[in-house]
Amino acid sequence: MSDQPLGPDDLAAVEFVIDQWLARALAENPVLAGVERDLDVDAHEHRWFVRIKGEEKDVSTIRLSLRQRMLHHETYLMPGPEENHADFHAHLLKRNRNLVGATFCIGEEEAVFLVGAIPAATVDDTNLDRILGTVWMAVERCFRPALRIGFASRFDA
Repeated sequence: MSDQPLGPDDLAAVEFVIDQWLARALAENPVLAGVERDLDVDAHEHRWFVRIKGEEKDVSTIRLSLRQRMLHHETYLMPGPEENHADFHAHLLKRNRNLVGATFCIGEEEAVFLVGAIPAATVDDTNLDRILGTVWMAVERCFRPALRIGFASRFDA
């Protein structure tokens, strides 16, 4: 596999794969709530916003960003914790160990994100399914426990 940047034709082909997969997934997968496309031609990347439904967290949005070498994905999980900072971050670090192709990280304003990337040349239905499944499962397994740790006083009766 080459680590050379994809040219315009190759990027267009990858975009087509993503668009087609999203159209099929939106029609067939009840987890998908909606898809929006960012068509900012000056951004030097192509973006999609994929809303997914969950049980523990009602809705999450996966931002897919296609660049010349990589397809990045990013999902906002929650704001930074109000309390129990060490336990909160330890919980997420322990969860990272079992994730494939994604990791929890701290972003802007101490918010928690789930991020990952795959080489643009490997984008196909299988890898897109894996990204969707990994994000959905990670959010479902981690959201409520992290919420109860980082915002414990809000749950006290």
